[in-house]
Amino acid sequence: MQKMLGSIVVMLFALPSVAERHVVPREHPRLFGNAAELKTLAGKRPQEFARMKAVAKNPQAGEYARMFSIALVNAVEPDAVLAREAVGLAMKRVNAPIITGHNPFGTALAECAVVYDYCHAQWTAEERAKFIDYFNRTVAANVNEETHVFHNGWYGYKNWGYGLAAYATYHENPESPKLLRAIEREFAERAAPGLALAGGGGGWAEGYYVNYWIYEWTVFCDVALRCEGVDYFEMAPEFFRHRAVAGMFEMYPGVGEYGSRRSIPMGDGGGRRFGGDRDKTLNARRILAGRYRDDPAHQAVHAFDERTPRVSVGDYAYKDFLWRDAAIPKGDLAAFGLSHHSAGPGYVYARSSWDEDATYFFFTCGNRFTAHQHLDVGTFLIYKGGELIGDGGHYDGFGTPHDVNYHLRTIAHNTLRVIDPSETWEVQGRDPIRAGKVTANDGGQRYDWRQHNGAVSDAAQWNAQRGIWETGQILRFEERGDYVYIKADCTKAYSAQKLEAFTRQIVFLRPGTFIIVDTVRVKNPAFKTIWNLQAMKPPAKTDDGRWTWGNGGGRLFLQTLLPEKVDVALFSGDNLYTIDGINYPPQNDTGPAPECRMEISPAEAKRDYVFVHVLTATPADTTAAPSAKAKVEGNAVWVTVDRKDPFIFDL
Repeated sequence: MQKMLGSIVVMLFALPSVAERHVVPREHPRLFGNAAELKTLAGKRPQEFARMKAVAKNPQAGEYARMFSIALVNAVEPDAVLAREAVGLAMKRVNAPIITGHNPFGTALAECAVVYDYCHAQWTAEERAKFIDYFNRTVAANVNEETHVFHNGWYGYKNWGYGLAAYATYHENPESPKLLRAIEREFAERAAPGLALAGGGGGWAEGYYVNYWIYEWTVFCDVALRCEGVDYFEMAPEFFRHRAVAGMFEMYPGVGEYGSRRSIPMGDGGGRRFGGDRDKTLNARRILAGRYRDDPAHQAVHAFDERTPRVSVGDYAYKDFLWRDAAIPKGDLAAFGLSHHSAGPGYVYARSSWDEDATYFFFTCGNRFTAHQHLDVGTFLIYKGGELIGDGGHYDGFGTPHDVNYHLRTIAHNTLRVIDPSETWEVQGRDPIRAGKVTANDGGQRYDWRQHNGAVSDAAQWNAQRGIWETGQILRFEERGDYVYIKADCTKAYSAQKLEAFTRQIVFLRPGTFIIVDTVRVKNPAFKTIWNLQAMKPPAKTDDGRWTWGNGGGRLFLQTLLPEKVDVALFSGDNLYTIDGINYPPQNDTGPAPECRMEISPAEAKRDYVFVHVLTATPADTTAAPSAKAKVEGNAVWVTVDRKDPFIFDL
């Protein structure tokens, strides 16, 4: 049977319960529940409480974790001496200079707010007044900071802390109710439309940085719902109803260090090395699963999260105490869907199964919104027992020579490059990319935005200027059980002076075969066209002309079927980060990154190209992969894998 490609899969969602607005309680504590509720919780979660109590009494633990832990323990087992220690840590922040600028000033407020609320009796009247004054002065000093709602800072640097401090001081500080209404109004008018636009389906266009703010913001949303019945989750349902599912799909298969899961690289960040952001993503999913506990998809997320039932950083035991709710019904994860499309950022995630040794695939083709995105429209990742195709380069700093010439550029990703020798990434009248020194012509995607750091402030501005921000679109997403099909238009990501069309079609044929068909038209046949790939290890060529490499517990086989004649260049070792003979090495190593860049180019220069590649991910000890063939017939290319029924791709 021939497989003709195209149709859309839609996920159904169980409608959540509707919150009712109510008066903020006058008594302390209130943020995460009153004292009676936390005592009941301690009875239900005795092991989590014991671990949190150990952190509270450990002077070597981090101050952030101790402040939360002491405060919560004090509500269950009042300890005036320990509570005064927490107040002392809070006053250390209150008596310090006001934090301003691109710094997490909201986090300092959140820390103090939790101690203020849960150790309230141990604060003197003078200390309470000083905290409220510190809070109000911090707000006044940062009016013009973190205003972009597509950027992590609006949520994680600023407003979550404002919100917690305002609810903690609601009846003592006349400014608190006004500030909460201002946050609610700005969220409804600016942030919610931004979350729908760049986060529809639960992914987030800013990429990996979602892991740095999603926990803080969902904590605030949970507090607002508990304290006042204000449901921020349902103000942006396009994002929040799907965030937990997308967040689950953003985890590579397998459990790593200290029982943690690693999130996939998307733009800046990357999470290659173990860090506390892994616990943030886990607990954000837990909070969302609690909010949408009656929804089958969130019950499947809960089942997934229960495979890693403890935080990986011991100091964060309080997160297990607050957010690990074993009473949520467990869904049937094995029967849950194996792919997810987040249309807002243009993401597709797919797996071969929900087993820990599954093959994993990620693809992105979306629009430009904010600074931490890369020039990577059309890129993809493949994982099987370890990363096989990854994101190249290192985030060694914002605007370093390596960052602006390699790491954020198209050359560090798995998509197309077209080299127009006259192209430049400097735009007259605009600061250089990330204020860095840009000298490389990598043949990649355009960066011609005049706005600071290529970022837009909100959905209204984006829609008013959408012509300059549109860079890519997923045209079709189809889940068929034994395979996933994607069709995407990447054309607008490139300068129209060199590229007229670039359509990428992908079939993920489970369990581990990928067919990638690229249809390309360039302006000038003299422009070298490169199919770029970031291999985790240097490839070796097999006797039958394929390329293969292994990493961790996996191996990848690569076949180029079209064009029939290609030139292949490998860049590794000292040449890995070279472009036109100039080296752009990173200033530091952020963890395991691709060790070889493959450049596959047609041997014959033309204006129109059809690239067909078949990639197969297998266990590490596999010695051969299924053979594949491709033929062009009229306006279609037929691809057959292992002599089975062909896939027919329109050209």
